[in-house]
Amino acid sequence: MDTLRLVRPGMEHLSQIADFRRELLDAGSSMDGCGPLIRMEDPMEWLLDTQARSRLETLPEGRVLSTQLLCMRGDTLVGMIQVRHILNEYLEKYAGHIGYGIRPSLRGRHYAPYMLGLGMEKAKEKSIEKALLCCEEDNPASARTIEDCGGKLENIVEGLRRYWITV
Repeated sequence: MDTLRLVRPGMEHLSQIADFRRELLDAGSSMDGCGPLIRMEDPMEWLLDTQARSRLETLPEGRVLSTQLLCMRGDTLVGMIQVRHILNEYLEKYAGHIGYGIRPSLRGRHYAPYMLGLGMEKAKEKSIEKALLCCEEDNPASARTIEDCGGKLENIVEGLRRYWITV
């Protein structure tokens, strides 16, 4: 069995990114951990945007540095995870340091905790000592994943469960 690994998105992933986006939209799923994928139909536009967000010299105004990663099992795109290097006011309230999402057809296979663990390693590389993660109050699978990875519930604000994980 192939193991999960995190890779930076590249041109070779564009068709899988488009399929991933389509599957999330068809399932009515949020696109947590996918950056602006929900509003970008062209995967190349998304790729260029995520690359811009990874470098200070190309960072769009009002955004924070982030590392966008694809979770791959063999050649299959299983999910996405985004590590935000710092928090701004919006991220502190609504999203946190790390966002992640699993392809709907591959949920329930325990990929999320493993992917989040890999994401925490990336957060550590960015000198994040305590990571904030948020999930919808009505998403018990995500809450369980965060708790399984050491998340401690701080509070629930506007329907969002806010957790801290010591990296």
